[in-house]
Amino acid sequence: MYEPLTWALVALSLAATVFAVLLAALDRRVNWPILGVLGVIEVALIAQVVVGIVQLAGTSRDVSGPFFVGYLIGSLIILPIGALWALAESSRWGAGALAIACLVIPILELRLHDIWVA
Repeated sequence: MYEPLTWALVALSLAATVFAVLLAALDRRVNWPILGVLGVIEVALIAQVVVGIVQLAGTSRDVSGPFFVGYLIGSLIILPIGALWALAESSRWGAGALAIACLVIPILELRLHDIWVA
């Protein structure tokens, strides 16, 4: 795994979590700035999927391929689901749902790192 990308995704996702929690606390709906941040995170996640699969194919490490690819794909789809849920919900809980989706990304990233290193 390309570790700088992993740690950048963790930091960006935690920042997006704080932003979404702030929106929920202020009773505001999801807005364009946070959707832009989610777009940046999603592009980075797509890059991570590509890099991760290429590195998995070329490694001699004992990495569980199905788990690794499953976590890569899972991390890729969680933000769009959270964003759709947040846009569909007209109350502050839409931003709360988005905060939870953003919080899942660092957890998945750390698990991916553990799978790769172990």
